[in-house]
Amino acid sequence: MSRGLILGIESSCDETAAAVVERGARALSSVVASQITTHARYGGVVPELASREHLRAIVPVVRAALAEAQITLADLDAIAVTSGPGLAGALLVGITYAKALAFAQGLPLIAVNHLEGHIHAVLLQQRESATAEASSALDGTGRNSSDSPGNQSALALVVSGGHTHLYLARPTAGIWHYTLIGRTLDDAAGEAYDKVAKLLGLGYPGGPWIDALARFGDPLAVPFSFSQIKTKLHLAGKAPRTKAAKTAPIANLDPHFLFSFSGIKTAVLRYVELHTMREESAARVSQMLALPRLPQTKQEALALCPQATLDLIASFQHAVVGDLLKKTFAAAESLDASRILVTGGVAANRELRTRFTAEAARRHLEIAFPTLALSTDNAAMIAAAAWPRFQAGEFATQDLSANPSLALGR
Repeated sequence: MSRGLILGIESSCDETAAAVVERGARALSSVVASQITTHARYGGVVPELASREHLRAIVPVVRAALAEAQITLADLDAIAVTSGPGLAGALLVGITYAKALAFAQGLPLIAVNHLEGHIHAVLLQQRESATAEASSALDGTGRNSSDSPGNQSALALVVSGGHTHLYLARPTAGIWHYTLIGRTLDDAAGEAYDKVAKLLGLGYPGGPWIDALARFGDPLAVPFSFSQIKTKLHLAGKAPRTKAAKTAPIANLDPHFLFSFSGIKTAVLRYVELHTMREESAARVSQMLALPRLPQTKQEALALCPQATLDLIASFQHAVVGDLLKKTFAAAESLDASRILVTGGVAANRELRTRFTAEAARRHLEIAFPTLALSTDNAAMIAAAAWPRFQAGEFATQDLSANPSLALGR
């Protein structure tokens, strides 16, 4: 009997990853080669450099994933790869290698949407937990039982450096279907974190630095706010000309569930200029490169930033998390959803997890996050998302190519 082993490959942005997952419910390995040190000096991902680093890492990363899982290519049942959205060159590295492996081994190839992968990062964790708690979580056919927590409808918030999307995720006959409920009109939440961090002279990626420093500041010191998003009359119902609009049109979305983070990014810039923080931020850049780790104490935080900057950072994070929380739970109430999944790189944020968990408890809703390792880009989530497609026989052809603007749901 087939073990249902799928090798997942992920190369959509700045991390080369490979993993082996058994029947979408048990990760046997997960290997990630990060490019943070390559891009840190630029304060963001340089696409050309990302593609080059993927080329260097893809073969050793896949070999490491197979070795960690204690299997060979001959043991695999399928190969899954991220086909989009993401950086075109980066995606092509993973796709080309996955196609070559699939052809050489005579294995089916499965294309996976990166956003769907993030949703399955939470579902994978829930299936693994259910399996660990009770072996009855899997029936004799190897399929997840219908009452498994990994097979129930949910409202999913995918929040990362490149995406801020709300989806209603529903399984039907073993296949997951996604309905787009809301998304960002401009910057993703994680992108706003990175840009504000760069503005303040902090390290890259900015999310971990802002999260680490925010707990030492006053979150109410700077009253940032988000104005209501209204339909632009001159667009006549068409999507605005933003990069987010290319991957998900907004014409039929409720404005109450749309996000916009460009405004708060500009508000931080104006605050920095008004309070003459520019020189202080510029001086901090070189100091950041010498730091071995994130600040752990108030003393370490003050050695890096004055209290006024810590208050600004805390206020920025408080406002962003508050906006995400407000719209996510408003959507849950509107859809009568009893279960919320929060995933993506920003899902690793400490304040976000704390406030979302508290609000879910107040409303008597179930909420789930992926582990910290599965929050950021990884290949285990790609292999997990591929399992239902493998069972349904939904295989990609050898003309599969990268789709940088690939959308998920309708």
